[in-house]
Amino acid sequence: MGKPLIYEILEKPASSSIIGICSLIWWFIQKRGIGYGDVGLSYEAAVDGGQYWRVITSAFSHISVVHLVFNMSALWSLGVVEQLGQIGLGVEYYLHYTLVLVVLSGLLVLGFYHMMIQRFKVEYFRRVTAVGYSCVVFGWMTILSAKQPSSKLNIFGVLSLPISFAPFESLIFTSIMVPQASFIGHLSGIIVGYSIAWGLIHGMNNYWAITMLGWIALVFVLSLKRTGSMELGFIEIEPVTDPSLPSVGVVASRNGRTLQMDVLPGRRVADIV
Repeated sequence: MGKPLIYEILEKPASSSIIGICSLIWWFIQKRGIGYGDVGLSYEAAVDGGQYWRVITSAFSHISVVHLVFNMSALWSLGVVEQLGQIGLGVEYYLHYTLVLVVLSGLLVLGFYHMMIQRFKVEYFRRVTAVGYSCVVFGWMTILSAKQPSSKLNIFGVLSLPISFAPFESLIFTSIMVPQASFIGHLSGIIVGYSIAWGLIHGMNNYWAITMLGWIALVFVLSLKRTGSMELGFIEIEPVTDPSLPSVGVVASRNGRTLQMDVLPGRRVADIV
């Protein structure tokens, strides 16, 4: 007979908190009728539109309950990282590098999109929208496979995978079983995970974690304010305009927000909804 749930929650405080946060966000999304385009990460919105806050919102948001359950079940199993302080892991390590995984895997996804758009001229990737905690889950699978290869990953309490093969087994499995799953997103999590496990990314401590969190919060709030996604009256951003360049503004419409560009005479006018 296993341990009572309350004891397992106390042994995995960080994982349990993240599962609770993701579940509450899913409930809020369902209650408000929010869709992929509202919280997801796409090149068009984040890079072209300057909505950098999407790197964070996309990671913690789930639209489908199946997607949420799959990610949270895997994350619960990966919470064993919090109990491995004796090999240099533990709760602090988990929190520090979860922050790194959220940010760097999101930026790497945008980097892959940029390469596909600019180098290979595949415009499809400009509007592909990624959402979910899978990047971080795959990152922790990878770290655990390198640090504790004898562990097993339990999903839904019925599927048990050797952790040493779990990242690539899961990558192939989800790509086949769920065609709309983000292969690039999962691969980004694996790449960042190996970078952490092999020491290419290292040195995180409380000071750097708090500093990084502060910068993330600042960029998050300023990008929300600048893109008109949230009204923050206590923050004023001085606009810098050049009369020789197109002006960009956000105008309200009954169906949402419209990005309107007024260009110079002789150029085409584009309205992106």
